[in-house]
Amino acid sequence: MLCQGIDTLVASATIHLRWPLEPAIAMILSLDQLRTERGRLGRLGRRVVFTNGCFDLIHPGHIRYLQEARRLGDALIVALNSDRSVRELKGEKRPILDQNERAEVVAALGCVDYVTIFDEPTPREIIAALLPDVLVKGGDWGIDQIVGRQEVEACGGEVLSLPFIEGCSTTDLIERIVRLNCHGDTET
Repeated sequence: MLCQGIDTLVASATIHLRWPLEPAIAMILSLDQLRTERGRLGRLGRRVVFTNGCFDLIHPGHIRYLQEARRLGDALIVALNSDRSVRELKGEKRPILDQNERAEVVAALGCVDYVTIFDEPTPREIIAALLPDVLVKGGDWGIDQIVGRQEVEACGGEVLSLPFIEGCSTTDLIERIVRLNCHGDTET
């Protein structure tokens, strides 16, 4: 009798399903918006990690690097080089994806909390404005080469160069695509 009553009660209960569940997506913010958010995170005692780069064609090296960066704190900010800045660094044929496309792709990664785009030659201005708790770059950057190191360390922050994954670069990926599609080579 008791079980029948529960069955009846459960059968008559309205079931609310969230459909579809939206994936978490990072916020793409201006520097001013990011300053405000950094202040909020600081007041909450959250450890903020910052990195920057072109992040043109996302590959496993990027994913592993960003996941490792995120493990170093409570929030990960990724500053993307603007299209103009990528051309200065990588040449006229880059980037492959424009800055808005790259921002959308990086923001969709679960390990990234915030994305911003910068047009300056280096991210020093953003780093000085945000003063992250942790500043990271890939292992192809020595600690002494990391822009913003002095500002972050002067405020008690940490600067790290994460291990570089050999054979995982956008340049390698582009060369492989060209080789496979233009020269008829095959890979095993």
